[in-house]
Amino acid sequence: MDDWIDYYDSTHTIYASKRHRNLHFEVIARDIIGYIPSADAVVLDYSCGEALSAAKVAEACAMLILAEPAPGVRGRLIARFAPNTKIRVRSLEDLRKMHGRSIDLVVMNSVAQYMSAPELDAALLNIGRLLKPGGRLVLGDILRPEVGMLRDVVALLRFAAKHGFLGDALIGLISTALSDYRQLRSKVGLMRYSEADMIAKLTAAGFTASRAHRNIGHNPWRMTFVARHSLTRRTAG
Repeated sequence: MDDWIDYYDSTHTIYASKRHRNLHFEVIARDIIGYIPSADAVVLDYSCGEALSAAKVAEACAMLILAEPAPGVRGRLIARFAPNTKIRVRSLEDLRKMHGRSIDLVVMNSVAQYMSAPELDAALLNIGRLLKPGGRLVLGDILRPEVGMLRDVVALLRFAAKHGFLGDALIGLISTALSDYRQLRSKVGLMRYSEADMIAKLTAAGFTASRAHRNIGHNPWRMTFVARHSLTRRTAG
C-alpha cells in the first residue's frame, strides 16, 4: 500500500476536472449519509482521501473521524476542517490506539484495491475491535476479477455525460493513460475480489456480511458490502 500512499500524497491527475473531483466526493458523501444509523452516531471514514464533502457527512452524525495514511493529505484535512468541531482527523496508527467499541459506522470506500490481502485482513480485525455493539462496516467500491478497466471508463463517461463534464472526462482519460497512475497500476496492480471471496474474507475476520444492492459512488460494476462483527452482534443481542 505504501506506493499508493506516496502517489496520493503527490500531485496527481486522477480527476478529469475540478467539477469531476467535487462531484465525486459529493456522491460518496451522499451515499455514506444513507448508512448513518442516527444523528448521534460516531462515524469513521477509513483512508478517506481528500474527503471534500466531509462537512455534509458530519452534519448527519455526532462525530466524524477522518483517518488518512498519507501525511500530506492528512495535513490538508486538518487545515480544511479545523473550524468544524464535529470532525477529527487521525492517522491509521492512531486508530490502533483508540478505545474499542467506540464507533457506530465504519466506511472503507475505494481502499481495499490498494491494500495487500494481509493489510486488509489486519485492517478488518482492528475495525471489528472498534465497532460498538450493533455497529456496521460498509466496504465499498470493491473491484471484481471479471470486470476490466473498460467498465471503469464507461462508468466515468456516463457519470460525466450526466453531470456535464464529458469533454473534460475524455481529455482526462488520455492524461491518465499517460500518467504515473497508469504506470503504478501496471507495476503494482490492484486487488480484486469476487463476491464469494470478499464474503469469505469478512467471515474470517469475524463479520457476517452481505453485498449491498448498489455500490457507493458512480461505478455500478463495483461492489459494496455491509457487515456486522460477530462480537458486536452477540453483545447487542
